[in-house]
Amino acid sequence: MVFQPIVDLDTGTVIAVETHPAPAAEGASARFDPSDEDVRRAVLAARLTSDVGTRLPLQITVKMETLARGHDALMPLHQGLLETGRRPNEILVCVTGGFSPAHRTQVSTSLRDLRKAGYLIGFTGLGTAHTPLDLLVDDTPYLVKLDPELARRASSDDRRSALAEALLRLSRKMGTHVLAPGLATERQLVHLRGLGVRLVQGPLLAPPDWHPGMGVTVPVLPRESVPEPREDAGLGARVSEFTLPAVTMPDTATADDVLTALNAERGTTSVVLVDKHQRPKHTVDRTRFLLAVSGPYGHALHAHKPAARLADPPRLVPRTVPAIAALRAAGKESERVYDDLVVTDEVGRCLGIVRVGDLIRSLSP
Repeated sequence: MVFQPIVDLDTGTVIAVETHPAPAAEGASARFDPSDEDVRRAVLAARLTSDVGTRLPLQITVKMETLARGHDALMPLHQGLLETGRRPNEILVCVTGGFSPAHRTQVSTSLRDLRKAGYLIGFTGLGTAHTPLDLLVDDTPYLVKLDPELARRASSDDRRSALAEALLRLSRKMGTHVLAPGLATERQLVHLRGLGVRLVQGPLLAPPDWHPGMGVTVPVLPRESVPEPREDAGLGARVSEFTLPAVTMPDTATADDVLTALNAERGTTSVVLVDKHQRPKHTVDRTRFLLAVSGPYGHALHAHKPAARLADPPRLVPRTVPAIAALRAAGKESERVYDDLVVTDEVGRCLGIVRVGDLIRSLSP
């Protein structure tokens, strides 16, 4: 497997893992039988990653051509991913490449079907891919991924910098995250951070042999590279702009299951326990949970019992709520004021979490 961490510059932590099979792993695919090569590789990546044991959300890649094939192509993908034990809200499906204008309707339908199933949607190669920009408006993704060459050259080419900035402004207007991949130098990272990029990937942050559980290297950014809060942040910013993928587990998980997940990833601040419909039932706060299980006899008392015993009711916010309203809601419970908020979609499914510190930083003058 080849793993690449997706790093949040605000916290210096890994929030998700991009994964795909290395060429040498292709021989292992004989035991899987999705009919489409693209789908087969995506399912193989998710299945092999499940052997690593990470609970971080996964990013897999699927071609636009596959979406253009419609339901017949998506069913093997959906079934194969479910067999890995991962819920849709734990998987970011990034679509790549272009498609014929004649397939526009089918591509949009496939994107809506994936979103209805609960998957997070991403578009890759933004800036060079043959994908119409209005597709971002009609089928607003959770994340857009800049073309790696565009991300790298933006710091040394004013025209490409202007293009990257324009794409960032468009994405902010839609409440969509931007990911800059392939960053190899500190200059590239500092430049894109100054434009407003928060999520990054590349050899600057992790070696080629990186795998889940390893640390990442995040340069100390100069103060002037951190974007200033936008003037309209208190008026128009939505919670969706600050939503990060959540680490989720079944609401039947034991305390030992949660402890394993928290020990594997030091940057995980909470675990959301969800039911079979992906609806949040409990939130496990990292600090309080570790205090409970690490005390005298704590592990013996709690390890094999439901983690829900050490959890709290989730603090739910719809994804369309203004950021300032979410911050006010967080302040209503003084004992849990800094607990992560759980963002939900229209039918109450978990979309991710919002860290209260992010809201405070974004709305502070």
